[in-house]
Amino acid sequence: MQKESSLRNIIIFIRRYITFFTFLVMEIICISIMVRYNQTYRATYANISNDVTGFFMNKYNNVEYYFQLRKTNRQLADENAYLKNFIITSLGKNGDTSTTKLLTRIDSLYRDTLGRNTKFIYSVAKVVNNSTTNENNYITIQKGSKDGVTTDMAVDGPDGIVGHVVAVSKNFSIIMSLLNHNSRVSVMIKGKPFTGVVDWDGKNIRELTLHNVPKTIKLHKNDSIITSNLSENFPPGLLVGRVDRIILDKSSSLMDVQVTTGTNFNLLQYVYLIKNTLYTEQKVLEQSTLQAQPVKK
Repeated sequence: MQKESSLRNIIIFIRRYITFFTFLVMEIICISIMVRYNQTYRATYANISNDVTGFFMNKYNNVEYYFQLRKTNRQLADENAYLKNFIITSLGKNGDTSTTKLLTRIDSLYRDTLGRNTKFIYSVAKVVNNSTTNENNYITIQKGSKDGVTTDMAVDGPDGIVGHVVAVSKNFSIIMSLLNHNSRVSVMIKGKPFTGVVDWDGKNIRELTLHNVPKTIKLHKNDSIITSNLSENFPPGLLVGRVDRIILDKSSSLMDVQVTTGTNFNLLQYVYLIKNTLYTEQKVLEQSTLQAQPVKK
């Protein structure tokens, strides 16, 4: 008897609100079609989605972040010491840092006592969402266009590089992490005459692969893999990871190297955005030069 009453109430409820639910379903279908086939609506939806998702992820992250405070504060203290040393080094010329001890903030750029600008400027951002279990992983940070964040900015972490910015809304930004099939970073083997590219094979979240290393290069376990001077985003010399093992191919003169990432992506709480102040100038010059080249007939 009670079951029949409950069933009758459900039927009455559906009859009463069938028009509303039909309208809601049709509205969702229409919006999805507009977003899918119209670039303007797609871009607007992406920005709104980033903001809404970022807002709720930020609330969730606040709880988790509370239990990581002690470790996070220690990481920040260590990283601040590193950044001070890096700023002094990046301003110096030919290793001379005698004139870079006094830094002042002028027009959002750091300058030394001779008025020279740094090429790279660091700013800190809080991680509010971070995926590590997908084939293509992304990180959401609580900084956006109003904070000066732009796409293609490099992202570093307390223990190694993290990735680069691929999408920006007003208050949040999306980072393509190294744990992404589309991620490619130009690297060097510290102290060795080799420049190559690392990527992720989608298996182990602590392993990257450095491809096509000549067998003539003598490698040892824990050799440092660092960003190269050919990277458009990253300053040279940042830690990417360390050599774990070598994969030999008897039929080739080349080998692949498994690299343990410096960053533990499961513990990431803060990241450092890196702005290349000369990036736009370099890209404009390179593109204009290519366009000016005569067409061969």
